[in-house]
Amino acid sequence: MDVPAELIESAFFHLLGCRLHSLEAGVAHVALALEPELRNRGGKLHGGAIFSLVDIAMGLACSSTHGFDQQSATIECKINYIRAVADGEVMCTARVIHPGRRTLVVEADVMQGDKLVAKAQGTFAVL
Repeated sequence: MDVPAELIESAFFHLLGCRLHSLEAGVAHVALALEPELRNRGGKLHGGAIFSLVDIAMGLACSSTHGFDQQSATIECKINYIRAVADGEVMCTARVIHPGRRTLVVEADVMQGDKLVAKAQGTFAVL
């Protein structure tokens, strides 16, 4: 999908260190490497960083569905499962499972290789 970087990569996207792997209609793949500033007190990837990665990937999946000329806002986003990550990189795959005209429902899986790190679900409003 050919979209200008300024519509995909926000300042927060860069602050976290996210990297867009691929973007297609209704699906976004966003990677995040475990850098020292993203660790919690236990040395693991901070849950807030995982949540932010999920929200970013879900937002991109929504925009790729309804168009980057429209905006969407997170109504609800919840992580149903989470596992600690000590090193390496994680990949979030977000998929729009219900592309309504006013709201979209999105699911996301965060993986580290073949291991599930987090599973999430969200609802977004088209503004």
